[in-house]
Amino acid sequence: MWSKCRWSTVMFSFLHRRSSVMSQTPPIVSVLPTRGLVDEKFKVLVENLPPGRPVTVRSLHHSDNGHYWEAFGFYTSDHRGTVNVSKDQSVGGTYTGKEPMGLLWSMCPVPGSHKGLRLRKLNMCSPMLVNISVHSGHEGFRDGAPLASVLVERWYMAPGVKRIDVQEKGLLYLFSPGPFPGILDLWGGGGGLVEYRSALLASHGFATMSLDYLSCGQPVFTYVETAFNFIKDHPQVIADRVGVVGLCLGSLPALYLAADSTVVKVVKQITSPLLLVSGCDDQNWPSFETAEDINQTMRAAGNDHLLSRLDYPDSGHLIEPPFSPHFRASTFVTTNKRKAMILWGGKTKPHSDAQEDSWRKILSFLQQHLCCSLNAKL
Repeated sequence: MWSKCRWSTVMFSFLHRRSSVMSQTPPIVSVLPTRGLVDEKFKVLVENLPPGRPVTVRSLHHSDNGHYWEAFGFYTSDHRGTVNVSKDQSVGGTYTGKEPMGLLWSMCPVPGSHKGLRLRKLNMCSPMLVNISVHSGHEGFRDGAPLASVLVERWYMAPGVKRIDVQEKGLLYLFSPGPFPGILDLWGGGGGLVEYRSALLASHGFATMSLDYLSCGQPVFTYVETAFNFIKDHPQVIADRVGVVGLCLGSLPALYLAADSTVVKVVKQITSPLLLVSGCDDQNWPSFETAEDINQTMRAAGNDHLLSRLDYPDSGHLIEPPFSPHFRASTFVTTNKRKAMILWGGKTKPHSDAQEDSWRKILSFLQQHLCCSLNAKL
């Protein structure tokens, strides 16, 4: 009888000490993978918290142009003292619900920042560094030190991708040695050389050329056609598998090339597979209505079998690679350096969903028509 009581006492003492040790183990936050492409999902896990503890999981990024961006969700640890951002519900913050990538797509400038900011990666040779941290409670989390944190690298340019400067106001991103399908990447009316989508497309196996076509000093269509021929004739590009991606104003020369460079009645003369992506809440350009017009014109011309469409309700003008923050409005700098506040439209969650869905389908479209068949242009 005594021996049983003694065993129980020893066991209780052991369990008590074990529980005390566990409660003293500091919280940890882990992210998998800690290094990956910007369109790759990650998993965030917080462990060693007291059960039922309210915490804030926060992301913080210092952008290439010197501004701080953050996102955060409010969670409560489960009976094991764990928060799994991929599976658990955020009850507040910059996003709510079960949102595995909410720590990225809901990013916004930290309080006190300038108005009209837009987050864009400028240096493709360095990663987007994001600090993921966990804080006690749901209020005042910025004031105290984090319970734990980890630094995550998000890359547009995969290992092995080369960045080649082209004198004709362009940059070529490609793997070596190739050859690969080629893409000409055309951005909008802000001008300048925008590289990040090109780098990401190259990371998926396309030799991609980013082009500054608005400051070339030449007729735009002529210049773009010259650039298209340049990438088509590049020794590391498969000449008959070259496409064009255009956003905003860049969609016009993209359509021009899709019609075999025929200026008159461009849409009727499209001879290549065409994918149109439009946000139905675009406040900058009637993109949905334009897509409807193109659809009707191609149907009348008998070439609508070449057309695929992606229309996204409550999405705005700037449909970018997945997990990019949404901007309903931002400061826009024109080619002559004038500034204006431009309304892009869209609601954050639907717009972010559209970016994730459209990017997957854009890659699929390009792979289908450039990697598996001949002469496709987007």
